Amino acid sequence: MDLSRVDLNLLVYLDVLLREKSVTRAADYLGITQPAMSNGLRRLRELFGDPLLVRTSEGMTATERAMELQPAVREIIVRVERAVQKTRTFDARDSERVFRIMASDYAESTLMPRVLREIRQAAPNVTLDVLTPSDVSFIDVEQGRVDMAINRFDTIPQSFHQKTLWLDHFACLMSANNPVLKETFTLDAYLQANHIWVSKTGFGVGVGVNPRDVQRLGWVDEVLSRLGRKRRISVFTRHYQVATLLAEQHDVMATLPCRAAWLQRNNPNLVVKAPPFDIPPIDLKMAWSPLLQHNPDHQWLRRLIATVAEELNAEFEPFGRDFVSS
Repeated sequence: MDLSRVDLNLLVYLDVLLREKSVTRAADYLGITQPAMSNGLRRLRELFGDPLLVRTSEGMTATERAMELQPAVREIIVRVERAVQKTRTFDARDSERVFRIMASDYAESTLMPRVLREIRQAAPNVTLDVLTPSDVSFIDVEQGRVDMAINRFDTIPQSFHQKTLWLDHFACLMSANNPVLKETFTLDAYLQANHIWVSKTGFGVGVGVNPRDVQRLGWVDEVLSRLGRKRRISVFTRHYQVATLLAEQHDVMATLPCRAAWLQRNNPNLVVKAPPFDIPPIDLKMAWSPLLQHNPDHQWLRRLIATVAEELNAEFEPFGRDFVSS
């Protein structure tokens, strides 16, 4: 193929078409007319000798050839964008940048207060826009509309960059007057209590929970299911801070990550106990688009968040788990 005869703008069209899987949405994103985008798709089909996108009962679906092309096209576009960007540095003190960070409730309560404090000191004119998982999709992060996602991820696009901030174990948080404390805190005692379930949050709009669908209830209930046991869940919430407030009631308990429970370490109304069964730890990660990997503003933000996480680790690890009694 003679590359001089290839319109490289077509690769931009293809990248957006494969992401949006809609001629109309792709045209809107690029600010061109729908006929122009349809013409671009026709030329792409001629160029690659493949329909690339075909209409099915589920809408426009990428062909096998298109799926093979997608990562290569994305890499080419990222490299070109990086090459033409002007070299610059980030002046934190004078910047008025808005950073948009998707953070789960867990990350928002355990990590973000310190992050905000550091940003206020280093970059007083920077604005931090903290979004919830239901506000954001993977596409928002991929396209750079959201700078960062901080959460525990079951799956994440392979193109994303990511960094683990810390691992966290689990603790049981309950009222000092909870009846289960009158006896040895065994698995049977644990199961006698009423429980507060806290969502493992991902991307997209959430839906109601079915208490009988163990596979969707998350870490704690999956472990209990493997043990042939099941807990009685009285309250479902998507917020760790709400769970800690509800745990002050005398007959319910919350099983949640230690760092979330640690925020209540000075609350005389609550007791923290180690779970009477093994629950695998969770990892908190930050993830971002390859489009922002070499952006100086974003590099500054990533270093700041990573440094804050290291500092919090250093403060928590020496005695953080000791406050959980067995």
